[in-house]
Amino acid sequence: MVRNACFTSESVTEGHPDKICDQIADAVLDEILTYEPDAHVACEVSAANGIVLVMGETSALKKPDYGEIVRKVIEGIGYGQPESGFDLSHCATMVVMNSQSPDIRMGVDSSREYQMGNAEALDLAGAGDQGMMVGFACDETPELMPLPISLAHKLTQRLAKVRKNGCLPWLLPDGKSQVTVRYDKAGEPLCCDTIVVSAQHRADVPGEELERAVRREVIEAVIPPEMFTDQTKIWINPTGRFVLGGPAADSGLTGRKIMVDTYGGYVSHGGGAFSGKDPSKVDRTGAYMARYIAKNIVASGLARHCMIQLAYAIGVAQPVSVYLDTDGTGILPDEVLSVIVRTCFDMRPAAMIEKFGLKQPVYSQVSCYGHFGRGELNLPWEQTDMAFLLSAFRGIRY
Repeated sequence: MVRNACFTSESVTEGHPDKICDQIADAVLDEILTYEPDAHVACEVSAANGIVLVMGETSALKKPDYGEIVRKVIEGIGYGQPESGFDLSHCATMVVMNSQSPDIRMGVDSSREYQMGNAEALDLAGAGDQGMMVGFACDETPELMPLPISLAHKLTQRLAKVRKNGCLPWLLPDGKSQVTVRYDKAGEPLCCDTIVVSAQHRADVPGEELERAVRREVIEAVIPPEMFTDQTKIWINPTGRFVLGGPAADSGLTGRKIMVDTYGGYVSHGGGAFSGKDPSKVDRTGAYMARYIAKNIVASGLARHCMIQLAYAIGVAQPVSVYLDTDGTGILPDEVLSVIVRTCFDMRPAAMIEKFGLKQPVYSQVSCYGHFGRGELNLPWEQTDMAFLLSAFRGIRY
């Protein structure tokens, strides 16, 4: 919890070079899962002006048209227009997708518990890799997300909306936001200390017009009036010009925006990226489960802040550790809440995949603007259906 200090988070638009790559990777995953729900996929993408490289591994028998997927994603973002700086007609797609390693697949398709016997069907699938995953929830916003990342995402989503609906027709796809929130001694958000919006634009728009319009149509349309003070600093395109953007200005790579994808740096991160990975990869599935657990803990009233860390070993179904930290906001000790979590939630990969329906092509929708706190998408890992059950533990004696 942030106390008596400022905290900053950022978001990026769908036209940011790294986010282009995340969207292509998840579009490849969705295309494969459409025809082969049990396929394993680990797809990464790199993009620079004139070339997109799709690389990784898959067990899929049917190979998708990678070039067509790349074109659809880039056109959907809005990079079809020449002034955007990323010319689709002269953009090459290179593909290096190999067959999945049999050593990895062996552990995923038959867990250590299953091989040793005395296991049930949900023990069959082992974790697709070792690693740590972190989930978090807090009561700062209705979606139970930290306020800085929530506001930052809303700003970039608004940038994309006013570009696409023609309200600000001179905007181009690349863009960023950054929000600094000041907290009081109790950890309650007080106000926005600083707001930064960088928006790619056509060369012919005057800087003064851009600044006025972005302030009116983006910042003031998103940030609640009570979050402004006389001391709130607003920076719009601080360099004064942002014409060249996207892969024409900088290279992009899958997985470089893991803080944007999660909690804006408000809590620790396990280190694993999400996009392009099928649900056997606990980097993704475990992070979704950790968010689900933390959100239900907070929604139940057992804590105001809750961080969950899960850790897995490759080929093993059960997590090797479950760590919970409520930063002193829990109404029960953290060690008691940890026992409750282990009792009430099944954290084996097969169980998580089944609960959240993760073998379906659902991933492109979260490849930009965050994987969590997306109430408009009705995501299964964002449900609070366990909150009522967990609330029964509020009266236990220990």
